[in-house]
Order: sequence, then C-alpha cells, then structure tokens
Amino acid sequence: MPEHAEYLQTPSQTVGPFFGYALPYDDGPDVASRADPDSIRLHGTVYDGAGEPVPDAILEIWGPDASGAPIHERGSLHRDGYTVTGFGRASVDRAGHYSFTTVRPGATSEGRAPYILVTVFARGLLHHLFTRAYFSDDDPFLQTVPAERRGTLLVEQDGERSYRFDIRLQGEGETVFLDFKGDGRG
Repeated sequence: MPEHAEYLQTPSQTVGPFFGYALPYDDGPDVASRADPDSIRLHGTVYDGAGEPVPDAILEIWGPDASGAPIHERGSLHRDGYTVTGFGRASVDRAGHYSFTTVRPGATSEGRAPYILVTVFARGLLHHLFTRAYFSDDDPFLQTVPAERRGTLLVEQDGERSYRFDIRLQGEGETVFLDFKGDGRG
C-alpha cells in the first residue's frame, strides 16, 4: 500500500437473513439469573413499517448495574448462571417477540433517568439501529425528543418485575433511533 494511502470506510450492506443460526448463543438473553431477586424481564415485539412482526431480528442490550455503574464482569458468551455481565443478545421468535432477563438499571449520573441501550439487527437494515429503553421520563435528553414521540423510548411495566418495550422500525409510532457520533474519546 502506498505510504500516504487514505483508509476509507467500506460501504455497509445487509447481512441477513441468517441471524437465526449465526449470531445467537446459549443463554444470550440471560444477562442475570431469573433466581436473582433483583432480576427483571425486559421483553417486547419488533414490528416493521406495516405493523407486522419481524420474525428474524436480533437485539442486543447493554446496561449498568442497579446502582448505575458500568458492569465489567466477564462471561457474556459463556454464562455461569450467577454473574451479571450487562450484555445480552436475543433473537426474536416467529411472532417477533424477544425477552431478556437482566437487572433494572440505576441512573448513570445524577439528574439522569435509568435506561438500557438497545441495538436492533434485522434483514434489510444496512446499518443496525440504536435506541434506549428508559425506565423514567425524567431525563434531560428525553426532554429534547418531541412529546408525541417520547413514549417510544419508555418501557411499560406490565407485571411484577416485568417491563415491555416494543420496537417499531418505521411508520406510525416509529421508535426513536439514535445516531452516535464520535466525541474524540475513542
């Protein structure tokens, strides 16, 4: 390669539809043990632009512990049933439904609402999508989101230790997706 060559980002392209066998791993949705008294269920359905369930998406989540601190424990790919790692990956079923067992996150700093980061991979998406599942609407960022769309970022408690977070990829009620730009921190 020439000495002064410029490295350019290669174009992205869809990688599906083989998510169902290529990316999931045993216990990927089990970020925490169901026996853990602090565990919660985060679940929902992924819908396309026509309001139909997406049967072959994969979701990843990252979340802090209950105090809001980042989790640095190893073991995401080989779960031991005890360690909370903060990272999970779940494929949806044929009805577009996903489910994670994790811990309810704490706020990462004062004045912020607790949330879990969510990434969506699905056929036809040239780039995966980022969003957040907030457990409260008391957050400065949420106040910048138009009021009529803010609800797409909020979980809905639907049982004891159970929270629903549906994701709509397009159309009416489309989930707010985020674009992360480099901030110089690497």
